[in-house]
Amino acid sequence: MRVAIIGQGYVGLTISSGAISAGFEVLGIDKSELVVKGLNSGKSHIEGISDRQIASAISSGKFKTSSDFSDIANSEIVVIAVPTPLTKSGGPDLAFLESASNSIAPFLREDTLVINESTSYAGTLRNVIASRVKALSPKVKHFAVSPERVDPGNKSFGVKNTPRLVGGTTDEAANRAVAFYSSFCDHVIKVSSPEVAESAKLLENSFRFINIGFINEFAQLMNTMGIPASEVIAAAGTKPYGFMSFFPNVGIGGHCIPVDPLYLQKNALDHGIVNRYIRLSEELNHEMPKYCVEELEALYGELTGKHALIVGVSYKPDISDTRESPAEFVIKELEKKGAKVSWHDPLVESFNGQSSASISGDYDLALVLVKHQLLDMSSWTDKPIYCVNSVDSEPEWIPILGSSKRN
Repeated sequence: MRVAIIGQGYVGLTISSGAISAGFEVLGIDKSELVVKGLNSGKSHIEGISDRQIASAISSGKFKTSSDFSDIANSEIVVIAVPTPLTKSGGPDLAFLESASNSIAPFLREDTLVINESTSYAGTLRNVIASRVKALSPKVKHFAVSPERVDPGNKSFGVKNTPRLVGGTTDEAANRAVAFYSSFCDHVIKVSSPEVAESAKLLENSFRFINIGFINEFAQLMNTMGIPASEVIAAAGTKPYGFMSFFPNVGIGGHCIPVDPLYLQKNALDHGIVNRYIRLSEELNHEMPKYCVEELEALYGELTGKHALIVGVSYKPDISDTRESPAEFVIKELEKKGAKVSWHDPLVESFNGQSSASISGDYDLALVLVKHQLLDMSSWTDKPIYCVNSVDSEPEWIPILGSSKRN
């Protein structure tokens, strides 16, 4: 069976790898000629999928990539896995999804199953994808959704052992999608409609978004009271039921948690409702870079004219992904204080048009935002090192949230 997967980023390439492992012939479509050229030469561009896997799939004839949508003709299944970011005003941006829907439509057969993996608000499959495809190719009738659950860098849960949700516009579409994912996923759950699956994905990440906002506000209270927040969280975490540990941070990054709740908010606004928890959590999370820089100044002193090194600009440890990274806003807040700012990240080559700086430069202080396993601070001078909280800190590092070394 031939499967075409639109988008070969973190989500699309991960699904391509899973489908290849199940014996499918996979065609990856991506608009980036650089991505296409790299994959066709056996080079992976994301963590978790090795060059060896790609090269083996290419040499076996099970995988190839292209930027030409006409190549998807005669595919039994077409999976859409493209970005769904936010607009500058903070609303859903479906430009990539709409473009993908328009681009695949002319090359679909009557029996082609179209699956959407791109996260979006409830009603997207039915009202955006299916309606666009049918407007261009009325014969296409099988549509399903299985919202992606890809966590870059997670070594415990991957595409095989992370449960899948599937909803279809018809039973036949849903059942075919269940059969497809069951070939390389251990547990696939069929839900009653695409809207249930779409809403479940938004609920998952809105839950995390809201709790992170709450714990960030809680950490500010603990700071004011002089109580180490991380110790309080660890103490509360000894309760074996009814509690889940979340930890304060300088902000939220990545392709899901900062974005998905705003897609849920779109559904709410369409029905005349404002989700107050999401709105408040968004405010709290957006305030954290400024708050953390102010706390850093309270600990260190005047920042004007100082040279600060930001350490770790990806959005989470042990990956190179900088999407929605809060490091950008921390740098801006430091610069507002009059500091000169450089950054270092052993996994990131370029960020905001700049290259990673050396640890051994002439700095007045360092602020560690993300602690990668590959991070080596051995060449650092005797200048102070600060970090966001004590969870990932070294003994000599000074946490700016819940620090026991506050003045």
